[in-house]
Amino acid sequence: MAVSNRNTIGKFGLLAMTFAAVFSFNNVINNNIQLGIASAPVFLVATIIYFIPFCLIIAEFVSLNKNSEAGVYAWVKSALGGRWAFMTAYTYWFVNLFFFTALLPRVIAYASYAFLGYDYVFTPLTTAIISIFLFAFSTYISNSGAKLLGPMTSVTSSLMLLLTFSYIILAGAAVIGGIEPANPITVEAITPNFNWAFLGITAWIFQAAGGAESVAVYVNDVKGGSRSFVKVIILSGLVIGVLYSVSSLLLNVFVSRADLHFTGGTVQVFEGLSAHFGLPAVLMNRFVGLISFTAMFGSLLMWTAAPVKIFFTEIPKGIFGEKTIRLNKHGVPTRAAWLQFFIVIPLMLIPTLGSDSVQDLMNTLINMTAAASMLPPLFIMLAYLNLRLKYDRVQRDFKMGSRLQGIAIVSTLIVIFAVGFVASTFPTGASIMTIVFYNVGGLVIFLGYAWWKYNRYSKTLDAQARYDEDTPLARIELEAQDGKKNLAGDLRCTTL
Repeated sequence: MAVSNRNTIGKFGLLAMTFAAVFSFNNVINNNIQLGIASAPVFLVATIIYFIPFCLIIAEFVSLNKNSEAGVYAWVKSALGGRWAFMTAYTYWFVNLFFFTALLPRVIAYASYAFLGYDYVFTPLTTAIISIFLFAFSTYISNSGAKLLGPMTSVTSSLMLLLTFSYIILAGAAVIGGIEPANPITVEAITPNFNWAFLGITAWIFQAAGGAESVAVYVNDVKGGSRSFVKVIILSGLVIGVLYSVSSLLLNVFVSRADLHFTGGTVQVFEGLSAHFGLPAVLMNRFVGLISFTAMFGSLLMWTAAPVKIFFTEIPKGIFGEKTIRLNKHGVPTRAAWLQFFIVIPLMLIPTLGSDSVQDLMNTLINMTAAASMLPPLFIMLAYLNLRLKYDRVQRDFKMGSRLQGIAIVSTLIVIFAVGFVASTFPTGASIMTIVFYNVGGLVIFLGYAWWKYNRYSKTLDAQARYDEDTPLARIELEAQDGKKNLAGDLRCTTL
C-alpha cells in the first residue's frame, strides 16, 4: 500500500520557508535609497494589504486544483482558460529576464567586497559587459546541473537572516544608548510623500513582499491543511512586515541614506555598524561580502535554470519547437536556456546608454524589474476576480471570505497594482529614450510576441481541442457539478 508523503510540513517549517522565499535585506536597501526610513510604514502596509491576501488567493487556487501541483499555469487556466494561463506563465519567465539584469551587477559588487574587501567601481558599460560574461558562465554551469548549490544557498540565506536580526538588535541598542543616527528618526522622516515618484516606488515595495506564489503551493503539504496554512501565513506575513519595517527604520543609524549604493549597500550598513562597535571593518566587509556573494551567485545559478525549465515544460507542447523544449540529461532545456542568455544581452546593454553611473544603471534596472514583476500577480488577481464573479459555486476546501469580500479585496489590489505598474513604467527623472525603448518597448515586444505565439499554436488545434484549451477548468467543473445535481434530482423524481 502506498504511503502518502503529503501533510508533512510543520508550522515552523512553513514559517521558515516563508522567510526564505520573501525576506531579503537587499530589498530594505533598495527602498531606503528611494524613500529613506519612510519605507518602514509602507512595508508594513504592503504586507497587510498585499502579501497576506495574495497568499490566501493562491491558497484558494491550490485548493481548487488539488489534482495538480498547482503551478501558475494551472491556477490561471482554472479561471481564465489556456490562453491567459500561457500569458501568465510567460510573464513569470519574462520577469526573470529583468531580474537577471538587476542581480548580475550585485554579484559583481559583492564579489569585490568578498575578495578585495572594498567595492571596486566600474563604469555602467563595463559592468554590463562583465555581467554578460558572468551570465554566460552561469548558463553553462546551470545546464550541467547545480543541485549542490541549493544547500549552500540555504546556509548563506540563514546567515544573512541571522545578520539581519543581529543588526536590528545592535542598531537598536545603539539608538537606546544615545547615538545620533546618520539620518534622524522623526515623524516627518517616516511619513511618505504621496506623489507620482512614490507611486512608482510602490512597485519596489510589492516586489519585496513577493514570493507568496512559491510558498502557497505547499498548502496541501502542511500538517492541519488549509486552516493551519492560513494561520501560519498570516503570522509569518506580519512578522516579515515588522522585520522589514524595523530594518528600514534603523538602516540609517550608522550610514546616511545618501551614501548607500544599490550594489553593495548591505556591506556598507554592516561596515558602519562595525566602525561604531570597534570591530575590524575589512574583516566585516569580507565576511558580509562573502555571504552575500555566495547567496547571490547560488541564486543566479538556480534562477538561470529553474524558471526556463518550469516555463518551457509546463506549457502545452506545440507552442514552441521540439528542439527548444528538449531536456538534457540534467533535466534542463539547453537551447531555451541559451535563448534566454541572448535575450538578456540587450536588456543589460540598453540601459547603459542613458546611465551616467552604476547607481543610475541599477536604479533603471530595479525599477523595470519591479514594474515587470507586477504583471504575473496582476494576471493571477484577474483570474481570481473572474473565479469569484463567474464560478464561485465550484466546490473547494478553502475560500478567502464570502464572494463579495473576495471580489472587494482583489478589486482593490488590482487597482493598486495597476497604478503602481503605470507609475513605475513611467518614472520621474528617467530619460525618454529609456522609457520608450526599454520600459514600454520591452513590454510591448515581449507580450506581443507571446500573444502571436499562442495564436499560431491555437490555429493548429481542431475545434474541440481549441475549446478544451481555452475553456476555464472551473467552468467545466461547474457544469459537471450541476450535471450531477440534475442527475440526482432526476433520480429522486423517478424514485417518487
